[in-house]
Amino acid sequence: MTPLVRLGTTDSTQAFLKRHPEMGFCGVMALGQTAGRGRGGNTWDSERGAGLWLSARLPTPDIPSGVVLQSAMLAVIEVLAPCGVSLGLKWPNDLVAWKDGRLVKLGGIIGEQCENSVVLGLGVNVHSAPEIPDRAIPPASLSSVGAVNIPDTTDLAVGVLAAWQDLAKGRAPAFRWPGPGYAIRWEDGAGVCRGWESDGRLAVQTKDGAVLLASGDVCGVVAGSGVLLHPSGG
Repeated sequence: MTPLVRLGTTDSTQAFLKRHPEMGFCGVMALGQTAGRGRGGNTWDSERGAGLWLSARLPTPDIPSGVVLQSAMLAVIEVLAPCGVSLGLKWPNDLVAWKDGRLVKLGGIIGEQCENSVVLGLGVNVHSAPEIPDRAIPPASLSSVGAVNIPDTTDLAVGVLAAWQDLAKGRAPAFRWPGPGYAIRWEDGAGVCRGWESDGRLAVQTKDGAVLLASGDVCGVVAGSGVLLHPSGG
């Protein structure tokens, strides 16, 4: 079992683990973060007591690198299944749900490859979420989307760490977004989603033919309505 270290408040659990390679394979959770990190260098609002702020150094899993973060978030969805909420995976690896007919973001994950290991960083809004204006997919919390039987964040961290021991396990979310047929556009093009590839890329049909997008290729996925959907932390 991967040991779990609990902190009060730190800059970020991800930075803490990187500063302490001597800790080996372990998980670190914090009650709050003053400099939480999201994708692409974005900040992640991590108010004390509002959610689960967790990082873990793990052996590099024997799966394609493009699906490591997706597999890690699918494991989180599995752990949260008893909460009774239909949870989905927004490409490339965000935790989302539906609230009043609108897609909302509950969590995000980042990862850094190190020598013979990977450091995963997870943020899940459990009890509350920050207010961030003008987000096409606004933040929300598990509590706000009707979750029940929400575990204590320490118990949740323990469950996630246990699930992360087997990232090769086949898992499926209640839904994936975008699904086939969704009109999308990004910085360098536009097209219609054909589906998710087994290596984590998004298959898109454009007017010039089919393309495969990796998460690094997209700075924004945009629905047919023209609303920018940032695949980044927040």
